[in-house]
Amino acid sequence: MTSSLSADGGVTLDWIDGGGVTTPAGFVAGGTYAGIKTYGADPRLDLGILAAEGNEPLVAAGVFTRNGVTGHSVTHGRRLISAGTPVRGVVVNSGNANTATGTQGAEDCARMASLAGARIGGGVDEVLVGSTGVIGRMLPMDRVAEAIERVALSRDGGYEFARAIMTTDTHEKQYALRFTVEGRTYHVGGCAKGSGMIHPDMATMYGFITTDAPVDHDWLREAWKSVVDVSFNMIDVDMDTSTSDMGIVLASGAAGGDPIDASHPAAETLTTALAEVSMRLAKAIARDGEGATCLIEVSVTGAASVADARIAARTITSSPLMKTAVTGHDPNWGRAMMAAGRSGARIDQDHASVWIGPHCVLEDGQPTEADLKAVSEAMGGELVSIRVDLGVGEASATAWGCNLTHEYVSINADYTT
Repeated sequence: MTSSLSADGGVTLDWIDGGGVTTPAGFVAGGTYAGIKTYGADPRLDLGILAAEGNEPLVAAGVFTRNGVTGHSVTHGRRLISAGTPVRGVVVNSGNANTATGTQGAEDCARMASLAGARIGGGVDEVLVGSTGVIGRMLPMDRVAEAIERVALSRDGGYEFARAIMTTDTHEKQYALRFTVEGRTYHVGGCAKGSGMIHPDMATMYGFITTDAPVDHDWLREAWKSVVDVSFNMIDVDMDTSTSDMGIVLASGAAGGDPIDASHPAAETLTTALAEVSMRLAKAIARDGEGATCLIEVSVTGAASVADARIAARTITSSPLMKTAVTGHDPNWGRAMMAAGRSGARIDQDHASVWIGPHCVLEDGQPTEADLKAVSEAMGGELVSIRVDLGVGEASATAWGCNLTHEYVSINADYTT
């Protein structure tokens, strides 16, 4: 265990060193190289499977991209999740989005589900599919089929799965924690991928969360939506929403006990645990933005509503002018006010305030005499904190993003060449 934090009710959440999607009981995973992805850091893996151990059914909930152009894996996943039936696992490839690939792409997606189902024990309608990468190219299904047979599934395979879902990420992103309620211990684990094309309107590019808690399906569906709203929906790298975005939570029930619903004593703590893992993953995605050198954390206070706070925080985080100001350590705090003003959130500019790091640069609508050199220095670390008080209410929200550098342009100018 690397650290702990307290949830409501005095329950302690313990972070598990090296934990991931197979930390909770009831899950196996693995990854291999199918020859789909031609870039990325070693070990270069591009196909992974996360499955129920012993072919036990998994309770699933999920959210998907709101982009009007979607990959076939999203169409397949939406159908399975909306049906509300148990699933057996998920098969994912990176390097190819299987988007804008016509009827053949739909057939390839179904074949991936069928092949993985035959491997882990389930039908085409019991296996979720994820495909992420370049749009408009056909999957090399012969290589995909061979790789599915080759994936070694184990209780220690979470790391390989986390690497297999990566595209331009510089490293894997995985976390896990444990907590105990009334003598029973539960685990939550997760992994995510995302580095570019990050401006989610549902979840992240990919987020896979697991728990060994037994859960009521309807409760999990509502809890997951609330978790996504404070985590994966509050990040930005480049204002582009992927065609492949999905955030999936899977529950094995291996911890035993009664299904958790709103009246269960563990319900509030489990929701907090899901949110804590998801927020760590979300921040890891923002910090790993293509070409980024720092994480930007934007807190909005004094908003008329939570919705206003969220849209203002997201707008400031995603502003190219704010991102480039951070890159240049330019204490141009007017850009934060500009972004808050255009966000659509209600703001009283005569009572608004702005902080960069510990420095208040605008107080109740009046510029302060803050030392701009010190403000500039506060923008030079690995974490740059910005707070804007809208001056109209009591609601608040936090969003995360990254700075915009020349390296981002280089990465995306050469993405397919």
